[in-house]
This record gives sequence, structure tokens and C-alpha cells, in this order.
Amino acid sequence: MPQDSPKQSQSSVKRSRAVDGLVRAERLTQIAFILPAAVLVGWLAGAGLDKWLHQHWIYLVGIILGCAAGFVQIFRLVLGQEKAMEKEDRES
Repeated sequence: MPQDSPKQSQSSVKRSRAVDGLVRAERLTQIAFILPAAVLVGWLAGAGLDKWLHQHWIYLVGIILGCAAGFVQIFRLVLGQEKAMEKEDRES
């Protein structure tokens, strides 16, 4: 079985690092979408409850809960990414 030449193995290492960098960047760009999406879902749920219950204030609660849920998800994403980076550093 032929072994990879040093040039091939180095290029695959560089390529895998580049791909890892792109994957990390993609995960972090999710932050730009998480908070607005959570606020939108909270607002829509609150507006739906407003119409159903004939009120005019529940949408505010939905927006606040959407913000809270968005921030919680952002913190979870960032902490998970941080743990993955620490684990990768220990393995290297």
C-alpha cells in the first residue's frame, strides 16, 4: 500500500484546517440569525394571542420572551463552540 507523500499530507492538513475554520465561521454566523428569529417568533406568538384573547399587550411579553430565548441560545452556542475549541487544543 503506497503511503502519502509529505506534500500530500501537509496539503490535506491545511485543507482540513481551512474547512474547520469555515465550519466555525458558519456556526458563529448563526448568531446573526438567532436573535432576530427568536424575537420574530415571540412577536408572532404574542400577536396571535392578542387577537385570540382580544388584548393589546401580550405581544410585548412575546417580544421579551423571544429576546430572552434568543440570548439563551446565543450563550449556549458560544459556550459550546468555546468548549469544542478547548477540546481541539488539548488534542493537538
